Order: sequence, then structure tokens, then C-alpha cells
Amino acid sequence: QVQLVESGGGLVQPGGSLRLSCVASGSIFTILAMGWYRQAPGKQRELVATITSGSRTNYADSVKGRFTVSRDNAKNTVYLEMNSLKPEDTAVYYCNAEQLSRTYSRETYWGQGTQVTVSS
Repeated sequence: QVQLVESGGGLVQPGGSLRLSCVASGSIFTILAMGWYRQAPGKQRELVATITSGSRTNYADSVKGRFTVSRDNAKNTVYLEMNSLKPEDTAVYYCNAEQLSRTYSRETYWGQGTQVTVSS
């Protein structure tokens, strides 16, 4: 119904930067919020950053001041600018979207994930 396609992951040295992108497509009515979560090997998935349709943002304490989440509502796209990357940022990053459907139900969608590896 709604598909999320992520891009931008890769290998980067500590202190480097990456920008992740996630494009939503399909039966989109009203996107309430989009965000990024990550899961390191052997760890639970955790919130990284979210942004609402009103551009209210929320960040994990571990990424505040380094990561920036933004949206292009016209393109149904969410971005995650990651700066000053640390080895502990290494994880699979997942795009998430919550939408209100045309039948007024809330729907949750996940991307398939993109690998971010921070290593020297």
C-alpha cells in the first residue's frame, strides 16, 4: 500500500558524514510522521530521530547536535543528515512512516533498512 525506499548508507570514517534518504510512495493520504530507527548487531531497534508533518522533531540523546532530520513533504521524503559519525553509530538504519489513510485509520510502514558502517 505504501512503500518506503531508503538510500545513502555506506562505509564512512569516524568524524565523517552521510545523508540518508527515504522516499514514500503508493497509497499516500496524510503522512503524520516519518523517522529513522537503527539496530546494531545483537541490539534492539532504537529511535534515532522523528519528524512530524508540522516539522516537530525528536532525537535520541546520543545523536543530538550531530544528526538532523528533515522532510520534503511535496516529495514524501525524509532525510537524515549524519555528521561527526562515531563507530557506535554503526547499525542498520530503518525508515519509518505513520500515515492516516483515506479510511481514517493509522498505518505504520517500515523500509527494509540501509547499512551504515563507521570504521577507520
